[in-house]
Amino acid sequence: MFDILCREFVYISYYFEIQLRQILIWYLFGIAVGSLISVFMKDRILHAMERVGKHTDSLLSIVLASLLGIASPLCMYGTVPIAASLAKGGIKDSSLSAFMMSSILLNPQLIAYSFALGGMVVAIRLISCTLCGIVAGLLVKAYGRPFLTFESMEERKSKDTDPNIFIRLLKNIGRNIKATGPYFLIGILLSALSQRYVPQDMVGKLFGENEGFGVLLAATIGVPLYACGGGTIPLLQSWLADGMSLGSASAFMITGPATKITNLGALKIVLKGRAFILYIVFIIIFSLISGLFIDFVF
Repeated sequence: MFDILCREFVYISYYFEIQLRQILIWYLFGIAVGSLISVFMKDRILHAMERVGKHTDSLLSIVLASLLGIASPLCMYGTVPIAASLAKGGIKDSSLSAFMMSSILLNPQLIAYSFALGGMVVAIRLISCTLCGIVAGLLVKAYGRPFLTFESMEERKSKDTDPNIFIRLLKNIGRNIKATGPYFLIGILLSALSQRYVPQDMVGKLFGENEGFGVLLAATIGVPLYACGGGTIPLLQSWLADGMSLGSASAFMITGPATKITNLGALKIVLKGRAFILYIVFIIIFSLISGLFIDFVF
């Protein structure tokens, strides 16, 4: 029994080391990009959002708001108070919804991580998340009634306050590594376990051959498995190599962050009752339709 455990430990350690070598550079690249934007560009992005969505809910403002949401480095608990402040300044619900929706799904740090999956996956992720934000904004505009409910809440104080810019950047990098590092290592471990114990042809059959079922299954497992964006990259890398379709991967990358427990907790603050249910239904429908479309095209 001990010999078997030792053998399995060696195998898993081997797969873990290979995966770590392949993806570590992209993780560090993502940390650097996220911290640089957080320290030097965050205020500019928020000021741009103020100019884009104030007193208008045109298609252009919704598109730009969705793009700014992706450019924002803030987590959802940081985004909600800022969105409340923007709403008080006259930003329409449609633009705020587009900004918040795309911000949930993607950020500069996660874009950098995703390059470990290849340029095609990055392009698909960027386009699908941007479209998701745009469609959410348009639907809120068509809803015709107040959709977001901002109660009294204070904007979180920035932690990037050190007068020395270099020290400020290093502290931000340290916070990013502390927040995402454990999930990143857990993701690599899960990937190593998957490579060792999940047959390659099973992944292909589940997520590749039967495209409709594969997209639905990927959208479903994205709910419990998605704890951190960086932590899912090793799993996706392994699954794509084993035959997972691009549409299934896209569905996973949409439902995962959109239904992550911490994000849902933050959204519940501003989405009351019916609005919260509509949000969940929208995410499921959009992930399935976009995933099936991507599989049809590719």
